[in-house]
Amino acid sequence: MDVLLIDDHVLVRDGIKLLLEEEHDINVIDEGSNGIEALQILEKQQPDVLITDIKMPHLNGIELVKEVQKHYSNIKTIMLSMHDSEEYVLEAIEAGADGYLLKGSSKSEFLKALRTVASSGKYFAGDISAIIVKNMMGGDKKEISKDKIQQNEYNLTKREKQILGLILSGKSNKEVAAELDVSKRTAEVHRFNLMKKLSVKNLMELSNKVSELNLDY
Repeated sequence: MDVLLIDDHVLVRDGIKLLLEEEHDINVIDEGSNGIEALQILEKQQPDVLITDIKMPHLNGIELVKEVQKHYSNIKTIMLSMHDSEEYVLEAIEAGADGYLLKGSSKSEFLKALRTVASSGKYFAGDISAIIVKNMMGGDKKEISKDKIQQNEYNLTKREKQILGLILSGKSNKEVAAELDVSKRTAEVHRFNLMKKLSVKNLMELSNKVSELNLDY
């Protein structure tokens, strides 16, 4: 797995490189301190995964991910940040980020996120997932903790049931987006969080879970 690392703090980059160099299957091909440098690197070589800070001079992480989505859509992106505010999280998702991690994450979680995203999955830390559910699933507007999500994982909201019905009818993310009048990226997040909430990995598992639990949608 080839990784491009972008962060305006040298110490942060050095720490991440040290962590990744211990893994035999991960190679940091280059690094930069802002989005402009990242785009210059991408003109010459493309990694499998781009890890970028969210707050940087000249071209920040949100803007960088948007550019990557436009010109290098095959590259997976992980946003690495000190901030878990709703504004940053939702902006990152709308920009097209495949993952969002806090800089205080453990080594094991960092590596898990990296490998998940490299395998075309999505990875958002527990607290980040709570923000996504609250803001994009149309559920309770009060703050939702990770434990609360787990305890009520089958208590689907009206919006979640609507999405479940669309998915089980065979609609693609593009078709779900059109049905709900949202962006394709938002539809992808809906699908990701619903499947995470039901602890399934694919459409077949989702269908079986619905039958097993006799879920009403």
